[in-house]
Amino acid sequence: MKQITILKNPRVRIAPSPTGFLHIGTARTALFNYLFAKKYGGKFILRVEDTDKERSEKRFEEDIMEGLKWLGMIWDEGPDIGGQFAPYHQSERSERHRFFLEKLLNENKAYHCFCTPEELEAHRNYMASQSLPIKYSGKCAGLDKKETEEKIRSGAKSVIRFKVSAKKIAFIDLIKGPVEFDAGLIGDIVIAKNFDESLYNFAVVVDDEEMRINCVIRGEDHLSNTPKQILIQEALGFKIPLYGHVPLILGSDRSKLSKRHGATSLMEYKKDGYLPEAMINFIAFLGWNPGDEKEIFSLQELIDAFDITQVSKSGAIFNIQKLNWLNGYYIRQKTNAGLSGLCMSYLKEAGLVDEHTDQEMVEKIVAVEKDRIKKLSEIAGITEFFFKLPGYQAELLIWKKSNKETILDSLMATKNLLEGLDEKEFSEIRIKSVLDGALIKFSSGEVYWPMRVALSGKEASPGPAEIAFVLGKQETIRRVDYAIEKLKLSH
Repeated sequence: MKQITILKNPRVRIAPSPTGFLHIGTARTALFNYLFAKKYGGKFILRVEDTDKERSEKRFEEDIMEGLKWLGMIWDEGPDIGGQFAPYHQSERSERHRFFLEKLLNENKAYHCFCTPEELEAHRNYMASQSLPIKYSGKCAGLDKKETEEKIRSGAKSVIRFKVSAKKIAFIDLIKGPVEFDAGLIGDIVIAKNFDESLYNFAVVVDDEEMRINCVIRGEDHLSNTPKQILIQEALGFKIPLYGHVPLILGSDRSKLSKRHGATSLMEYKKDGYLPEAMINFIAFLGWNPGDEKEIFSLQELIDAFDITQVSKSGAIFNIQKLNWLNGYYIRQKTNAGLSGLCMSYLKEAGLVDEHTDQEMVEKIVAVEKDRIKKLSEIAGITEFFFKLPGYQAELLIWKKSNKETILDSLMATKNLLEGLDEKEFSEIRIKSVLDGALIKFSSGEVYWPMRVALSGKEASPGPAEIAFVLGKQETIRRVDYAIEKLKLSH
């Protein structure tokens, strides 16, 4: 779009309210802002909109900041690092909000409204009964300055309403294209509870202007707020930024994304063992693609490829299988040492390792299992047998095409062959060679199946040679002896 090509030094912002944990939708909006800013040499600003005093909590603010940092989206200005247009907490900007509220009141572009909740409700019901657009009647718009002052002196409660001009508001959305609203259907809107409590549509306009935000990329749930904000910008003589409204993220059933579709808090995904590289790659493709078949992107590659005009106009489907596939890919790209370091906290939590555990052994385990895990939290469940003798029924040792006596003979023969290996020769290649040596007398199933079960206690696991190499000669022999005894004692 033409507006994008002429945009110089874009200043974009992500402005979350700290009333809940950072969720996927906000993270995706933040990412699109970040990519847009970096693509065109601009600035990415974090502003915390914490004016909801009852619901805003410091822990939510910290979670939001931690999540963005985890994904690699480092802001250029924000509450923790400051910047030219500080403060970056909206609650600390009330004096500036008050200044512009008074300006609108003095210029007769806003007024005090004294209508009670009961009066407003009665009017809404009447409008609904007549099938008319539900908007404020304008009852208090005609009060003169003297009447208003008298009511305020008498203690009458009021809010501040902005006078909405009945005209068409048109703009070109960076994602949706041409958009038009009939402001005559909106009615005069409340922009502040009082001089110290400005509401969203007013505060955001003032803050965006004073922070020189020239492009607003946000969720399409804010689309209906845009004409209201443009009217306020015009009334205050502010520059109107470019707008782009990102479609919602939908669950697999095409309903709004919720808990039933999976975790919605970003840090839940971190806790569950998803890698930031995978999350960034996945989130970027929620409603955007580069226009080719490429699916794997680093953050820098996303910056280079990002084009906001390629963001879809329709809702993006959250596909957990795709996320798992991406995460598995990025897990496999890790070095064994790097991946074992990432897995340690999950192994410790499961009580499988401690500070005395041999790190080299952990690396061997990770190397054997890295192709099988889709997220780090799976590591404890699928590797538990490496750390302690597995429990299983003796019958599991018997291959379906064989019998107890043959399997006993196979295990004892394999044990004797393994005992002949020197500890220094106990490599995966030599172990497999020994197992293959037993095939002279036994079938492949009669050798490999009982060895797999003896070492892992599982029907599905890495191959017995791989497991034995990790366990070492002494532990391997011990587990084979245990399997032989199990079979002897079974009926």
